[in-house]
Amino acid sequence: MMEVAVRTRTVGAAILLIALASSPAGASGHGPLFGAATPTLGKGGWQFDEAWMVQSMKGDASGGQVLRSMIGVGITERVQVSISAPVPLVDPTMPPFGRMMSSMSFGHDMEILGGWRFQSRPVGVGARLESTVFAGGSVPLTSTVAGLKTAPAAYVAVTTGYASRSQYVWVGVSHNQAGTTDGDRLGQTTTVTAVYGYRPPQWRLDYPKPDLRFFVEATSDSTSHAQRANATVPDTGGYVALVGPSMLLLYKAYALEAGIQFPLYERLNGAQSSERFRLGVNFTYFFWPGAVKGHRP
Repeated sequence: MMEVAVRTRTVGAAILLIALASSPAGASGHGPLFGAATPTLGKGGWQFDEAWMVQSMKGDASGGQVLRSMIGVGITERVQVSISAPVPLVDPTMPPFGRMMSSMSFGHDMEILGGWRFQSRPVGVGARLESTVFAGGSVPLTSTVAGLKTAPAAYVAVTTGYASRSQYVWVGVSHNQAGTTDGDRLGQTTTVTAVYGYRPPQWRLDYPKPDLRFFVEATSDSTSHAQRANATVPDTGGYVALVGPSMLLLYKAYALEAGIQFPLYERLNGAQSSERFRLGVNFTYFFWPGAVKGHRP
C-alpha cells in the first residue's frame, strides 16, 4: 500500500506541476458532475481538475474514496485530450461497481481520454445541438483490487444533447472493458447517463461575472460478474439506477461543482452490500491562451 500511495502521489504531483507551469490566459465549456456532456475545451485551452469522490455502501463494505487530479488540453476547437491519476483515501473492500464520473475514472489507475465533438450545429439564437465521442484507456497503479489482480482497461463513450443559454439536456452511454491477468478480471461496466440543466436568469451572466447552473443527473450502471482464476465470482456485479442534484458555479477562471446521487433501484448478484449514495466535489482552474476568455454557455 505504501508503494501504491507513493506512486499515485508522484503521478498526481506531476500533473499538478504541469498545470502550474502553463500560462493562464479560447473559450471553454463545463458540463455536469456525474453524467456525460458534449463541451470540449477549444483550441489551446487548458484545465486542471481536482475531484473528491466517495461511494458509500451499507453495512461494513466500502466502495472507496479517492482524490483525483486531471489535466486536459484542447488540441483543436473540437478535439481534446486529458490525463488523470488518483490519490486513494479509502480502499474499496469490494470489486469496482459502476463509474462515478464520466470525465474521469474512480479506480486506482492512470487514465488517458480523448474527446472529439464531431457534430455541432446552431438551433436558434444562442442554442446548439452537439454530439461528442470519447475513447481512451487506463493503466492500474496497484496490482490488486479487493483481492483480484488488475489489468489495463479500455473506455469508450458517446453523448449527444442540446445546450442554450438557459437549459441543457444530455444523454450518453459508455462502456469500460477491463483486461485479464492470470485469469482474474474486474467486471465490465456499461453506463447510461441523462442530465437536465437549468441556468437561472439572475445568474445568466457572462465572463468574468459569477455563473450558476443546476443539474438533475441520472445514472444507470450495469456491471458483469468479476472473475478469479477464470471462474465467475458470484457475489459481484449487477445493476443500479441512481439520481440526484448537482450544481456548478463558474467565476472568472475557476469552477466549483458538487453533487450527490441516491439509488432508485438495485438488482445485485448474490450477497452484496447496497449503495447508500455517491458524492462528488470537483474544483477546476482554466487556462486560456490569447485574448478570448470565458465559458461556453
